[in-house]
Amino acid sequence: MGAYSYRALNESGKTVKGILEGDSERQVRSQLRAKKLKPLEVSDAGRAKVRSSSDARSGFSSLLGGAPKLKSRDLSLITRQLASLISSGLPLDEALQATAKQAQKSNVKQVMLQIRTKVLEGFSLAQALGEHPGSFDDMYRAMVRAGESSGFLGPVLDRLADYTLNAQQLKSRLKTAMIYPATLLVLSLAVIVGLMAFVVPDLVKLFAHSNRELPLLTRGLIGTSDFIVSYGIWVLAAAVAAAYGIRQLLKNPDRQRRWHQIQLKLPIIGNVVNQSNSARFASTLSLLMSSGVPLLQALRIAGQVMTNRVLQEACEDIASQVHEGTSLNRAMEKADCFPPLLVQMVASGETNGTLPAQLEHAARDQQRELEMVLAVSLGLMEPATIVLMGGAVLVIVLAILQPIFEMNQMVG
Repeated sequence: MGAYSYRALNESGKTVKGILEGDSERQVRSQLRAKKLKPLEVSDAGRAKVRSSSDARSGFSSLLGGAPKLKSRDLSLITRQLASLISSGLPLDEALQATAKQAQKSNVKQVMLQIRTKVLEGFSLAQALGEHPGSFDDMYRAMVRAGESSGFLGPVLDRLADYTLNAQQLKSRLKTAMIYPATLLVLSLAVIVGLMAFVVPDLVKLFAHSNRELPLLTRGLIGTSDFIVSYGIWVLAAAVAAAYGIRQLLKNPDRQRRWHQIQLKLPIIGNVVNQSNSARFASTLSLLMSSGVPLLQALRIAGQVMTNRVLQEACEDIASQVHEGTSLNRAMEKADCFPPLLVQMVASGETNGTLPAQLEHAARDQQRELEMVLAVSLGLMEPATIVLMGGAVLVIVLAILQPIFEMNQMVG
């Protein structure tokens, strides 16, 4: 039995779309007719292609498997539903079918039905999830594999749901916190450029017929205004092109590594990058180990969820040292890229046999410290932006008033 996507006409003559399970396209067409729908198109959802811009907007169906990538919010929801259904004793295929029926988004339903099809063919859930690597990463599949092996798939999925939900909430909080200062900065720059491009030229005309040499500040203001009026659009285009070019250059692994190395050395940004990656590493490693994933495999997967290549390489080196017999805390201390508190809590966990719990505590501490650092940094951006805008306006006003005062003194 497979998943089939369809387009059909209802009794009112309107086109409806959806996904149904069936053994063949003919059976799906029969199901549609039984529902008083006239089938227009029925195709295997597992081999669906991106056929139009509307399909692309609904999820960019993959050319390899036809399954669009799930958002973190959808992933958390279906994981929670699966955990509840499996913990209540429902068979896996029925739990997947119920989750698909519950889904309101067609891409989520499509993914769940494709996974159910693989499970019915005899694949394990972890193997079925492997058909959709864009939606279920290595960590997710490793935890599911561990849950299936140990017979505690429900509790493992419950932990996964908490993890994905917490990760999504943290990301959402960070984005929300950055909206106001970023908007304030953009508006301030727009106001300053607007003054220089539209207001200053009209005011400067007051001095056009003066034979006296204008003050240095006024001449600088006029020159800046003329430059913005004449070349502002080209500067903006060059900035956009430079940003795009830098993004393309950073796709090279060596250049990306050098940039990530520079990031870690920057005053505030380096601390934020280190804290966020350390928190992600600790929480992932704790989750994997508490779910029964072996330490070496958990280390390699936890290293992959880090966004900084330098730290990723450090995790690979740590895994190699642990494989050779070195304790985890000594390997982390030797890497010299993790916060001392995290290393100390790992050492305590290894000594007491409570490593997953200590890692979880360390992850929460790192997240709290990260949020505090970001709150302070973003809090400083607001007054700094206001001071920048006020200073720019003050310079413009002084540059305009200074020649007027000099003219008044001459008249006086």
